[in-house]
This record gives sequence, structure tokens and C-alpha cells, in this order.
Amino acid sequence: MRAARDRFVIHLPVVTRDLLSAVRLARVVARRASVLAQTDPGETTVSVGDAQHLRHRVFCDTLLAEGRRCLLRAGHEGRCTRRPARFWDRRTRVVRNRAARSSPW
Repeated sequence: MRAARDRFVIHLPVVTRDLLSAVRLARVVARRASVLAQTDPGETTVSVGDAQHLRHRVFCDTLLAEGRRCLLRAGHEGRCTRRPARFWDRRTRVVRNRAARSSPW
């Protein structure tokens, strides 16, 4: 018979310049840790050291149709997905949008 497993939270204090930077760092750490079966990156939250009772979600974590969870940042615009946009995808869109706006046609 398999023993029941308890759920634990690892608190890892970090120093960043602001909350947004802390959330970005948490997103990177959680994605890297997601290769470990014991981790649940969708539940990642960030709090200020003096207000640990006030937590800010890092990921959307909405349950999708196929039983998996959204990997986009909390409060994202658009549809939920398992695949975050890559840096070069976003950059290409920005370049295309700028080109379209500057076109006389």
C-alpha cells in the first residue's frame, strides 16, 4: 500500500527591485523546476517579505479542456494556452505592427 503524500511549500526569499521583477523571476524558477514531478508550478505565488499573507499569483493556472492548465501569466489577455509566446514571436509581431502602421497603404 502506498503512503499518502503531504503537500509542502518551499519559501525561497529573493531580492529584486520591485514586485514585477519578483514575479518574473518566480516564473523563470517555476518553469525550470517544472521538470521535477514533485513541483506544481501553476500554484506559484509571490509576496512581499513584510506582507506574506498577501500573495500574487504568477500563472493563470486555468483548467483547459484537455485537463491541463494554462501556462500564461496571471491576468493575461486573450485565450488560455499551454504554450507561452516565445520572445522572437513577440518581437516579430511588434516589428510587423510597426511596419503596418508606417506603411502609406
